[in-house]
Amino acid sequence: MAIKKNYRADNTYLISTDTTDNPKLGAKVLNDGRESLFLDFYFGYSKVFNEKTGKETIKKNRRREYLSLYLWQAPRTQLERQQNKELLEIAKKIRFEREQELKEDKLGYRLKKEEVEINYLDFMAEYHASYTKKDANQIRRARTVFIDFLIDPKGKLLPGKITGSMAKEEKEAIRQSNAKKEAQRERKAQGLVVRPQHLTKDLMKAFTEYLINRFTGEGAHTVYGRFKKMILAALDKDIIAKNPCRGVSIKKDYGQLKKEILSQEEIVLLANTHYEKENPDIHRAFIFCLYCGLRWCDVKDLTYANVDYSNKLLKFEQSKTKAHSAASGVVIPLNDGLLHLIGQPKDGNRNQIIFPLPSHTMCLKALRHWVARAGIEKHITWHCARHSCGTNLLSNGANIKTVASILGHSGLSHTEKYTRAVDSLKQAAIDSMPPLNL
Repeated sequence: MAIKKNYRADNTYLISTDTTDNPKLGAKVLNDGRESLFLDFYFGYSKVFNEKTGKETIKKNRRREYLSLYLWQAPRTQLERQQNKELLEIAKKIRFEREQELKEDKLGYRLKKEEVEINYLDFMAEYHASYTKKDANQIRRARTVFIDFLIDPKGKLLPGKITGSMAKEEKEAIRQSNAKKEAQRERKAQGLVVRPQHLTKDLMKAFTEYLINRFTGEGAHTVYGRFKKMILAALDKDIIAKNPCRGVSIKKDYGQLKKEILSQEEIVLLANTHYEKENPDIHRAFIFCLYCGLRWCDVKDLTYANVDYSNKLLKFEQSKTKAHSAASGVVIPLNDGLLHLIGQPKDGNRNQIIFPLPSHTMCLKALRHWVARAGIEKHITWHCARHSCGTNLLSNGANIKTVASILGHSGLSHTEKYTRAVDSLKQAAIDSMPPLNL
């Protein structure tokens, strides 16, 4: 039965229908389309002396307690109506307990953990906020991708329990505006409720399938690895009882190169392509990565102190494997062209950054615009420079051990995927010849 909402001057209304209820359950309308549930306690009357009038007045003694529980003001779907129903039942239980304590004159009530269950998405956000390691962005990404999976109609395995708050029109607006995508996703996250008991093995299997279909290369494996990291943290804090990811894995294929690569002709084309208001540092840094195979996280931190000008060498520690691998230190020989790209430090300060780059997002946007202006119809990311370098070195006759050393691989298994890419390039070259009609 729908609640009759008799709004009062302070934009609140009472949900309690029994006049003897103390405390009374009510709700305050918020500006974001939600209603905040509260309890109003009544402690009788008291006399208050008014100094201005010199008379005593009667004052009602009241206290309001907000429950940090929120209803949808105008639920649009069956899922939102179901969520309102569940939250109201919780609020009514709290009201009843408060009333019993008031009658028994007890204080210091605290809501039991089992009465208001944890939203696992909130835990993920808190985990990321307190995370201090270098892969913090990957932790955040794992959470946003998990939210995307839940929003995806194919991902909703628990209708009525995992709920969304956005209408179809709003979802369409999200697709049309990349600038608003992150903010809109967070709005959706506020409307999603994922209880610990919803994290089942079936849900994990569906999530891994979603990741494999969405990402190329090692993206699916990376995202799932960070997601499992948060699952283990929830296990340690007794938020979930068992690991739903156990037995559900994404195998990393070291033998296959899935990213796009740039041919040597396309690299020359890209290097010679310029446009108005281009960022010269992004231009220099990406070309440098194409020739030396550096990751974005490494090239952005290079200083002139990493360059041995007299011996024409670049020496640095890989961020990804620093303190974790004996092969984290890399030494790359430089030619005159690469030294020209690097240039000389201003005022002789060797601690200056060689390539002062903006954020990774801004670099990707600039790169995509640059590739399009060059007329290259490939999906090129910054990491494609590393793959392109490895593949082109092998195709030019370098042996696999040399390439592994330049790329800073700890073993040859990482480098072997480039040999398969070289074979496919050879096949493509043969296939490009005119057909034989014998």
